[in-house]
Amino acid sequence: MEILSAISLLFIPVLIGFILLYGTFKQVQTYESFVEGGKEGIKIAVSIIPFLVGMLVAISVFRASGALEAMVNWIRPALKSIGIPAEIIPLIIIRPISGTAALGMTSDLISVYGPDSFIGRLASVLQGSTDTTFYVLTVYFGAVGIKKMGDALKVGLLADVVGIIAAIVVVAFFFGAK
Repeated sequence: MEILSAISLLFIPVLIGFILLYGTFKQVQTYESFVEGGKEGIKIAVSIIPFLVGMLVAISVFRASGALEAMVNWIRPALKSIGIPAEIIPLIIIRPISGTAALGMTSDLISVYGPDSFIGRLASVLQGSTDTTFYVLTVYFGAVGIKKMGDALKVGLLADVVGIIAAIVVVAFFFGAK
């Protein structure tokens, strides 16, 4: 175990050293390239800010308006009939929009129902089985100026739906709803 710990501590410095040595061997001006990359990274970070603020405002309005709670109450009977706890629906809705909000909801679900509960386990598996599709499209596609993102949206949402279904099936199979 100590060997793995030592390897993990040394991996990044060794990788960086290898890249610098390889760049020097190939006669690349590594420091100048690093500085250029840093400049470009700052430009991208600044260009992302408006998209990020827009997403955060939209999420806050959606939650504060009560629309999320109304939606959950509207579909609660159908979910109950197929054995899906309604408490998980806000997480399913928010996860494609914001990873931070979804992580907060997962944390709340785990603190209320416990990490070993069906809801706690399902929330945890959902976190790992889905992605922040709208966030990725809005922030990253917007930052690089991609306007037509319809196909990426369809594929991303399809992947989220598959992840949600797989999470529910796997958690129900291994842990069963109680």
